[in-house]
Amino acid sequence: MSAKRKASTKTQQVKGTVKENVGRAVGNESMTAEGRTERMKADLREAGKKAKDAFKR
Repeated sequence: MSAKRKASTKTQQVKGTVKENVGRAVGNESMTAEGRTERMKADLREAGKKAKDAFKR
């Protein structure tokens, strides 16, 4: 994974986590769900790239 793409993925994971936690703190379920979705997308992107790299070797 390129450094730029890795940074983008990590940024999306952090944003999703923050959004999810803020949503929980203020009782906003839609914000919590949105943050969870963002975090999961980034996790899937990272897992896919790791799998792809594992098969390259």
